Amino acid sequence: MSQEQVYAEAGFGQKVPRGRCPAIVVVDFTYGFTDTQYPTAADMSAEIAATKRLTDRARDKGLPVIYTTIAFQPWERDSLPWLKKATGMAALEAGSRLVEIDPATGIQPADPVLVKHGASAFHGTNLAGLLTGAGVDTVVVTGATTSGCVRATAVDAVQSGFTVLVPADCCADRAQRPHDAALYDIDQKYGDVTDADDIHTWLDSLA
Repeated sequence: MSQEQVYAEAGFGQKVPRGRCPAIVVVDFTYGFTDTQYPTAADMSAEIAATKRLTDRARDKGLPVIYTTIAFQPWERDSLPWLKKATGMAALEAGSRLVEIDPATGIQPADPVLVKHGASAFHGTNLAGLLTGAGVDTVVVTGATTSGCVRATAVDAVQSGFTVLVPADCCADRAQRPHDAALYDIDQKYGDVTDADDIHTWLDSLA
């Protein structure tokens, strides 16, 4: 039995119903992930450009665009178990250039920036409250890295009651295999994996 058959027979991979009030969540497109002078980063220019196209359109339609950054205080470097496993992440120190949103994303002064200390954009932040307060029913998750913070955010988004859409060409990772595996897992269990063209067309269709 093929992998696709196994998942289909288990009832995974169904399409999700899209709502009428989406938000774009841009996860961790910060210099620490996008500027290749840093060892934690990779070339994400194409994915950033595809994301910017969506965020520009969302703002035109008055829809929320929310950014996140990981920023650790110095004392967290010695206390957080995550930083003992992924030691390179300790360089993402609050106040450093690494935690600044890359301006190539097209971020605007009015866009909220949530500071997180874990993988999910929901963990320890008020993201769920912001989305609920804005009447959001569907979360479009973009950003980096696909296998880490994007996947964690997608999982927490659906667990928080939101429909989840993930445009694959708006997500980046340091290697192809974890990127592909994470997208497959999201598409089977948590949300629909699609692309920027599809999301752009859908945004245009909304009143």
